[in-house]
Amino acid sequence: MRRTVFALLAATALVAGCQQPAETAEPAAAAEAPAPAPEMPADAPPQEEVDPALAITPAGAPVSCLNDIGAEAAQRLVDRCIAVSPATHPPCNVANPCEMIQGEIDRSCEMYAPGEAKPAECAA
Repeated sequence: MRRTVFALLAATALVAGCQQPAETAEPAAAAEAPAPAPEMPADAPPQEEVDPALAITPAGAPVSCLNDIGAEAAQRLVDRCIAVSPATHPPCNVANPCEMIQGEIDRSCEMYAPGEAKPAECAA
């Protein structure tokens, strides 16, 4: 029994000796001092802040249907797309290019068999 008690006390002393103290002087000092503001290196090129609302779309980049044909016409195209598309996540969104939306309408309408009745949105 004495050996067991001695072994438990020795193991407890070893474990306690390996643990770090709960509080040290360094973290307290670091918590009080605010972090320095980031600084740009002296040889860094100048940086410009660009307002996303004023950003110009690069040449060749797809233009959203909303910007291409306006809100009302884009929404009509999207509504047609949603009505005919069987896709679970179709590209029927005014943020996509009009060509992509029209392509989904065409693809969806071509899926009907020759004798099958197509929705009215396919004829529009």
